[in-house]
Amino acid sequence: MVLFIIFFLTVSFVLGKSLGYGMSFAGVVLIISGLMSFASYYYSDRIVLSMSGARAATKAEFRDFYTIVENLSIASGLPMPKIYVINDPAPNAFATGRDPKHAAVAATTGILEKLSEAELEGVIGHELSHVKNYDTRLMGVVAILVGSIAILADVFFRSMWFHSDNDNKNSSGVFIVVGIVLAILAPIIATLIQLAISRRREFLADADGALLTRYPEGLASALEKIAADKNVLKKASTATAHFYIENPFKNTPKNASGQWFTNLFSTHPPTTERVKILRSM
Repeated sequence: MVLFIIFFLTVSFVLGKSLGYGMSFAGVVLIISGLMSFASYYYSDRIVLSMSGARAATKAEFRDFYTIVENLSIASGLPMPKIYVINDPAPNAFATGRDPKHAAVAATTGILEKLSEAELEGVIGHELSHVKNYDTRLMGVVAILVGSIAILADVFFRSMWFHSDNDNKNSSGVFIVVGIVLAILAPIIATLIQLAISRRREFLADADGALLTRYPEGLASALEKIAADKNVLKKASTATAHFYIENPFKNTPKNASGQWFTNLFSTHPPTTERVKILRSM
């Protein structure tokens, strides 16, 4: 995160210098990003749940699901989150909310029907660990930084069109060339950092979830079943993919020579690696 912030400030300085503005350029973008992120901080959970087609679940209708969440919440010392169900045969689940007091856990009907009790406990333990570790808040901060860099690059290119020679008197040719290259590469690099952080948080949630349930095999078996299932989540999108316990698109090639490169652009670590680590605990 520290390196990410340093990277953002470096990109801001170079692009601002290229246009002859200096750090004031970054300051304006930060203010814009801050205003945009204010609403998302308080309403991101509602937006994600709405985009996913989730509906509130009652204890009477989903007693087993409700009981597992309730028991694990007590065991972890967390407030009972709101629970939601997504009517979809694809097995998957996610947690959202800015903090434990405003958390929600959503599961598809597919995962509730296809997993055993021990496997479902492993999944819920993983999701509650995301809540306990404030992962949704962290990823929100990361998303703001990534979005700010994207805005920086976009404003830079638009400013280049309307910049006159007189406007460029405070900038040098070297900074302009470096600025153009950086404006192209910075959003890609920022996205790669964002995905790397997302994958790390998945490993952490796996470990903490296994610690909570005291049964790593439950989560390991659940991940294998979810990955092997052929159904694709209908309302999944690139904006919400990183929330789920497993990649909802199921498009990572297996045993491919370029798999390492593909994994760089994945929101989740390879399932085989996650299962191997869980079973080594």
